[in-house]
Amino acid sequence: MGYHILVVDDEKLIVKGIKFSLEQDDMEVTAAYDGEEALNLLKEQHFDLVVLDVMLPKMDGLEVCQQVRGFSQVPIIMVTAKGEDMDKIMGLEYGADDYIVKPFNILELKARIKAILRRSIRKVDEEKDKQKHQLEIRGLKIDFDSRRVFLHGKEAFLTAKEFDLLELFMLNPGKVYSRENLLDLVWGFDSPADAKTVNVHVRRLREKIEENPSEPQYIFTKWGVGYYFG
Repeated sequence: MGYHILVVDDEKLIVKGIKFSLEQDDMEVTAAYDGEEALNLLKEQHFDLVVLDVMLPKMDGLEVCQQVRGFSQVPIIMVTAKGEDMDKIMGLEYGADDYIVKPFNILELKARIKAILRRSIRKVDEEKDKQKHQLEIRGLKIDFDSRRVFLHGKEAFLTAKEFDLLELFMLNPGKVYSRENLLDLVWGFDSPADAKTVNVHVRRLREKIEENPSEPQYIFTKWGVGYYFG
């Protein structure tokens, strides 16, 4: 699988057992034996999940969890002793994803780990899929599914052809399109539109997305050739 797991517990035999078991599933395991060591490792390295004991020397697991949430959303499974306040441990102020109570069965811990990793992968895939349908460049955001455009969070209302032009430009930054190219690609080969039509649509598009249309920051003119997104 290639997952990198951080196991944090001051009981070395527990760490050794978890490490051995996870490595059987091709996971890489790094161990830490106190809260400060764990926090430093989390700042320096990438981990896919953390198994974090509550009772730790130097800094307890709750404080580690709270500080980690200031810079990372890495999934965290808290390991607790019986009688500890589960609501407090799982409270929003700490941000743990799950907990398991000592003494625990290693197979149950592995099942929890795998379930959280599957959810994490789904979240990443969903975000990637979302990004495929949206594109943002320097504050200019285009949503291909809804055909909406936003400039620094404020919607810019484009006509169908203005949107088609912007979509083409943003998907091909740096590529220069002649007016003839744009007529063919946006209006179609058999359209009665001409080069003047392209100029008018580009001008109107600039008026809607450029702070100063006479000094464009997005759609540039290459004199004697055509237009491009820069």
